[in-house]
Amino acid sequence: MCLPLKRKLQNITGNLWAGAAIAGLLVIWQLATDLKLVEGYMLPSPVSVVKAFIAEFPLLMENTAVTLGEAFLGLLFGVALGFVMAVLMDRFERVYQAFYPLMVLTQTIPAVAIAPLLVLWFGYEMAPKVILIVITTFFPIAVGLLDGFRSADRDAVNLLRSMGAGRFQIFCYIKFPGALGRFFSGLRISASYAVVGAVISEWLGGFSGLGVYMTRVKKAYSFDKMFAVIFLISAISLVLMWGVDLLQKRCMPWERGEKNDRK
Repeated sequence: MCLPLKRKLQNITGNLWAGAAIAGLLVIWQLATDLKLVEGYMLPSPVSVVKAFIAEFPLLMENTAVTLGEAFLGLLFGVALGFVMAVLMDRFERVYQAFYPLMVLTQTIPAVAIAPLLVLWFGYEMAPKVILIVITTFFPIAVGLLDGFRSADRDAVNLLRSMGAGRFQIFCYIKFPGALGRFFSGLRISASYAVVGAVISEWLGGFSGLGVYMTRVKKAYSFDKMFAVIFLISAISLVLMWGVDLLQKRCMPWERGEKNDRK
């Protein structure tokens, strides 16, 4: 059997196993609610969740657009801030010594604890939500890029220097391409954090968005709608991570060749 066909069959088999596991969990969940092992008001059945999702679809999409706008804007600023911090910390050792501990400190403070302060300082509009997303997303980008910059091939760097290359050329031809893999690993994490951060910030104040919607249906004890939102948020995060994977394949075509050679 040729290698491409064998790899394709392995991927299909892996997806089938994952799909079977998810289907099995849904069947067990449905049976547990049908047999009254768990009360419906505590755990709505998958069928009830799907019905709630269909019934609330226009309102869910309206709130999703708000949450995604906040998430994308915060992620954009988070990536920019993480990139700038990584470049500065790689270039200046004093900047690394001064700001790296502060970066780590920002990640030890729970987002739920920061969100009320941001709402108090900046109000209920988009600004506090974007700031919270930036705080939660820039760290994986900055750390991933910094590790990639610092793990650059020293022999290649010395070779370029011997040929008269400056810092910018070394950065463009050695450090940045070598750090792309770690950058996309951090971006994959940050993309999922962006949506979660937007929802958390909306819990504590706002006029629209999936977090505001969740708060309203929770107060009304509509747990079928609550589960519909939870699954929607999970689906959005998975789609964003899949989009990052596609972007990585476009930006790093050489990586696919290396993986094929290893296989």
